[in-house]
Amino acid sequence: MAPLRSSSSKAKALKASYELVVHNFLVVVAVASLAAVLRTAWPIGIDGLYRRLQAARPVYILTAVIITVALVKLRRMRRPRDVYLVEYGCFRPKPWFRAPYATCLEHVRLMPYLADEEDIAWGRRLLQRSGIGEETCVPYAYHYVPPDRSLGASRDETELVIFSAVDDVFARTTVKPEEIDVVVVNCSIFTPTPVFADMVVNRYKLRADVRSVNLSGMGCSAGLISLQLAKNLLQVAPPGTHVLVVSTEILSSQYYVGSKREMLLPNCLFRMGAAAMILSNSPERARFRLARMVRTVAAALDAGYRCVFQEEDDEGNMGVRLSKELVATAGQTLKSNIVAFGPLVLPVSEQLLVAVSLLKRKLLSLRRGSCKVRLYRPDFRTAFEHFCIHAGGRAVIDEVQRGLGLSDEDVEASRMTLHRFGNTSSSSVVYELAYIEAKGRMKKGDRVWMISFGAGFECNSAAWECLKPAADADGPWIDCIHRYPVQLPKVVEGII
Repeated sequence: MAPLRSSSSKAKALKASYELVVHNFLVVVAVASLAAVLRTAWPIGIDGLYRRLQAARPVYILTAVIITVALVKLRRMRRPRDVYLVEYGCFRPKPWFRAPYATCLEHVRLMPYLADEEDIAWGRRLLQRSGIGEETCVPYAYHYVPPDRSLGASRDETELVIFSAVDDVFARTTVKPEEIDVVVVNCSIFTPTPVFADMVVNRYKLRADVRSVNLSGMGCSAGLISLQLAKNLLQVAPPGTHVLVVSTEILSSQYYVGSKREMLLPNCLFRMGAAAMILSNSPERARFRLARMVRTVAAALDAGYRCVFQEEDDEGNMGVRLSKELVATAGQTLKSNIVAFGPLVLPVSEQLLVAVSLLKRKLLSLRRGSCKVRLYRPDFRTAFEHFCIHAGGRAVIDEVQRGLGLSDEDVEASRMTLHRFGNTSSSSVVYELAYIEAKGRMKKGDRVWMISFGAGFECNSAAWECLKPAADADGPWIDCIHRYPVQLPKVVEGII
């Protein structure tokens, strides 16, 4: 094994040297070229320029200064404002909401019309391979036999998870409810009247002029879609504007009581959760800066459009069907997202390698007629220190890890979030950010890549820069972070 380690060390050292040379080489060449151009084109020397300035009338110099300052000011005004994350908070379920494997299987057995022994055995295998642990939680409605799918149960779950997350974010920051200017709440399937945004306004007695937006039907990707909406609003809003973004998925009314296995998957994978974020266009009190966002929509393709689909089964039971093409669709949509996202975040050294790889393939294809040259896969670890991949399921995380060439440590936050909290839909990436901070791994200047997938089909990416790490590990992981990471069992085949 020693020669392999030696070869790996040499490769890493060679790549590090290449990056150092490329980055500094481009800077040196740019500065030298600019100096040479100025020296050749400038009609007079430094002494001549100094004499001309002395001979110029003060009014001309003053006018030039005023024009320069005005141009700089105009450029700053036209440049979009930076957007910052002031603080975030998450719903932390109490132990009595737990849904261990034994409880889930027992409840199914108590409803013989729902599944037979073969289906129960399938459900057991699904849970064991899913990457979900024994401490994940479901709402009160799921603890009834049969589950309570009433409007009242859904409202109770809504108030519990959303208000707990918002209470947490206000407790962790000095921003007061009366400072909130915009409220954005997203939940995919359950949309009551009044909507969630109005529930938040009523509960916290927000100002009468607060702007409120409610998003639905966008799946697990809705959290980053809400974030992008908040970013667009903040970039044109007056300085000091605050936006409260709340992401959740309400399960109570969505329990599927049919026998279609592809529609039973959400019953097994989704768990209760919610996250709240306070964003601002002022760096005051901010902890993260939002650097880049890219959204990719694959709804024009039938496979993408129907891979997460709400419908009725043959017996009229409503549910969400997850198709077998979901993981493959997620991989293809991620590739399209990376094509747009990569050039915005990757260092020049990685972009140059990609360009050389593309050029090599093009030249060889012209020479031979067909070419199977593998394109260079950029190393996103040169652009980010941390990765928050939507915890949609073990297979989804595996697919992203393989596609990006990430290590087990890179995807640890995603796997552990899936194990501890399950698939909490659009809020999962925030739980993962909380895991990284609870472990004390976040440092000032660290960069974070959030990746989410959702119905439509969509893939969203958001890049953050840490300005101030959390002072403590207080958050959804406070009572269990010492037990993580845990060793997950190996499986032969993944589950969505």
